[in-house]
Amino acid sequence: MSSDQGVHFSGSRTVFQERRLPETATLAGYGALIDAYGLSVPLPRKLSAIGNHHRVVEDEIWRILTPRHAPSADLDGHLTFALKYEGLDLAVLTTLFAATGPDAIVDIVRNKPTGSYARRIWFLYEWLTGSRLNLPDAEGGRYVPVVDPEQQFATEGENAPRYRLKNNLPGTRDFCPLVFRTPRLEEFIAMDLASRARAVIADVPRDLLARTAAFLLLKDSRSSYAIEGERPPQDRIQRWGRAIGEAGRKPLDRDELLRLQQIVIGDARFIKLGFRDEGGFVGEHDRETRMPLPDHISARHEDLPSLTDGMIAFDQGASRHSDPIVSAAILAFGFVYIHPFEDGNGRLHRYLIHHVLAERGFNPPGVVFPVSAAIFERIDEYRTVLESYSARLLPLIEWEPTEKFNVQVLNDTGNFYRFFDATPHAEFLYSCVQKTIEEDLPSETAFLRNYDAFRGQIEAIVDMPARTIDLLFRFLQQNGGTLSHRARAIEFKALTDDETARIERAYAETMMVPH
Repeated sequence: MSSDQGVHFSGSRTVFQERRLPETATLAGYGALIDAYGLSVPLPRKLSAIGNHHRVVEDEIWRILTPRHAPSADLDGHLTFALKYEGLDLAVLTTLFAATGPDAIVDIVRNKPTGSYARRIWFLYEWLTGSRLNLPDAEGGRYVPVVDPEQQFATEGENAPRYRLKNNLPGTRDFCPLVFRTPRLEEFIAMDLASRARAVIADVPRDLLARTAAFLLLKDSRSSYAIEGERPPQDRIQRWGRAIGEAGRKPLDRDELLRLQQIVIGDARFIKLGFRDEGGFVGEHDRETRMPLPDHISARHEDLPSLTDGMIAFDQGASRHSDPIVSAAILAFGFVYIHPFEDGNGRLHRYLIHHVLAERGFNPPGVVFPVSAAIFERIDEYRTVLESYSARLLPLIEWEPTEKFNVQVLNDTGNFYRFFDATPHAEFLYSCVQKTIEEDLPSETAFLRNYDAFRGQIEAIVDMPARTIDLLFRFLQQNGGTLSHRARAIEFKALTDDETARIERAYAETMMVPH
């Protein structure tokens, strides 16, 4: 009897789960499997179908292939199509394998015991489910990678002799988001931004670089709080800045995460520190009923131990063998979706970016790229990136309000946080790092050079303490390079007209030149 008995793969259509196709076509790959098996999973960002014409049609959501690409209308056909053309979607595969059961997968492998796709399906079933199929070890077929490295980022991997495969998955069963190799990411990688950063600071004197680094560190700390809509006291900003400056020096584990949360929160009298022991969500409450209005629902607290262990394993393993910025995006955005704490998640999420980049030696020694400042400047794009997954996830979570006006998740959602497509997140983070290297770092260095030149000229005109020169500079900066009548009448009334003219000329020569 066919393993697809009772499973119906539908024909041509124009709409699938509210997504309109560019033309009438038949679902293929993951879309067909989700439809046929009624899987409750976040839809892949891009779906495939088979059209009636001998041309490929593609938009942001759909890839319509030609009739010659059509798979056989069964589990094996659509699974093979998915692995060949759509890459790995581990959330879909986990849910699919629960629906098919083991016998259907055994049939696929027995029909094609040396086939590379059959062996990959076999491996993925056992890796994702943790159960061993009633199959002898593979005896034939060349070794191929589980993840196609031309489709998605992977590690070098290690051999899995049972399947005659190389397991190059960039994570563990507890946490393994994936990133597609897009043209945009390939362009970013080709820029070699780490080398660009080293070139920017190559001729910067050590004392000037130290001042630049200190400013950028403070800027990042202040921006990270601003993203959360907070304006904490200066000492908290500086304390968090010092923590960011030490990122990458200590291994990531549960105790380190708890230590960092304590630093970022500061006053914990009204906040419960530590990992959550109840539900969590991001959003608002109804003003009248106080009922939750979630934009994002965090991972169940029951899943936090395995998810946290998975993130730690990723940081200590796979993240050290893949592109640093891609790895930072996977870890940081995975953390913020999981939201393991009651408070402090957003700032810790951005800290993890610094942690990975510093640990991998991506930034020059002593320099922290103000990634949070770049994010803050692109806050709408940042939110869009966060929603690229959370908006697809939210409708799949069954929940009810608690007596404390929190949420209690009713269905098993753990795999949705273990496995997601982090491609938009990696592209966004790369654009932020590029900005900090090509704009913020040289701009701040040039500013300090110019300021030092300005201060030198002022000291040649009039004796003035450093703090008074700073005040003078701020007045000039606020008034387009001239001293206001108020400043000349009060703070700097002792200056002569000639001195004032020379000071304004010094500002124009040093600070108003393009750089």
